[in-house]
Amino acid sequence: MNLSAHRRALVVAGAALVGLLAGAVPAATAEDAVAAAPDIPVANVKQHLTDLQSIASANGGNRAHGRTGYRASLDFVKAKLDAAGYTTTVQQFTSSGATGYNLIADWPGGDPNQVVMAGSHLDSVTSGPGINDNGSGSAAILETALAVARTGYQPAKHLRFGWWGAEELGLVGSKYYVNNLPAAERAKISGYLNFDMIGSPNPGYFVYDDDPAIEKTFKDHFAGLGVPTEIETEGDGRSDHASFKNAGIPVGGLFTGASRTKTSAQVQKWGGTATAFDRCYHSSCDTTANISDTALDRNSDAIAHAVWTLTGTTTPPTGTVFENTADVSIPDNGAAVTSSVNVTGITGNAPSSLPVAVNIVHTYIGDLQVQLVAPDGTAYTLKAYGTGGSADNINTTYTVNASSEAANGTWLLRVQDNAAIDTGYINSFRLTFP
Repeated sequence: MNLSAHRRALVVAGAALVGLLAGAVPAATAEDAVAAAPDIPVANVKQHLTDLQSIASANGGNRAHGRTGYRASLDFVKAKLDAAGYTTTVQQFTSSGATGYNLIADWPGGDPNQVVMAGSHLDSVTSGPGINDNGSGSAAILETALAVARTGYQPAKHLRFGWWGAEELGLVGSKYYVNNLPAAERAKISGYLNFDMIGSPNPGYFVYDDDPAIEKTFKDHFAGLGVPTEIETEGDGRSDHASFKNAGIPVGGLFTGASRTKTSAQVQKWGGTATAFDRCYHSSCDTTANISDTALDRNSDAIAHAVWTLTGTTTPPTGTVFENTADVSIPDNGAAVTSSVNVTGITGNAPSSLPVAVNIVHTYIGDLQVQLVAPDGTAYTLKAYGTGGSADNINTTYTVNASSEAANGTWLLRVQDNAAIDTGYINSFRLTFP
């Protein structure tokens, strides 16, 4: 095992232990530090699926690698992203004697050293138009990308989307993309989110169990809807997240089931019938009629929730600023340290959306747990240990629901390094009250 993989294993394995060690102070829920994502209109996602169906119908009934329907699908997605202000790149590769294409779309801004990426494969099998597999994932991340543009979202981390070619031939496009990234660029990807088949007509709600923070982000969203989830096992390692996972990049994603039969217990949990999750898997009947609108809607909103949650926000706060710019060294694999600001002259409680600007210089942020501690001792987790992977530095404005806290008093930024080797320091910590 190389050093990077070994360190990542330590990060994941140690997360539960840190939770026990940090238990002296009650921690607020993660939702208190999450920027709100917009609702993704399912009608818009379905329109993208209708357009992909039309492309397949006009090109021999499919959108497979090496066929005209695939390139037409890519051109369709690219045109929408270009018009929305994305920087798009078409990457070429060769597979089975035919030219394949990946489409990469970067949203301007955000920390280039911390990249959150969402992706889906755009190709179908040759036997059908591939509307659930995988027009559903492709359309949902397209509409999420367009929502980023519509809202003028300014994420703290750099946001990137990818549509992969030749997944159906063995994850060819995503492997090509990852393998051709320089090591330094791969290290900048703090998380990859994969969406393959998210509108199955007899759906389950499955969450990948790879990166703990990404998994929790999705589970929390569905728990808020009252929708139970299960760990995804049917397609584990069979979709494009495997290309990223094998390169040591934290991954996660969603899935609604393929050819496996829904069990009676799952029928009791989710409804539907004890038949295949998708009876048209890899078949000619995988058309726009082969979609659960409910599953597509829920999963599209979950994608947006994850994108907003995992990228943060850099919208400049306005109001009264309390800041500490003194450097505080963070001991390597040592005790927690704090930076403090003394808030005075503010009437009543803190706001429900308190901006917390954090600037930490560190060579491996996956080691760090970062919390805001209110004057009464309540801790709000801004960044959990085990998240962020091998990326350098944190320069993010978190939003915390601190409305139950008295505004005046001493607020702390508490940081602990929970693994050996890498070092750093708190550079600055700022609270802004309206």
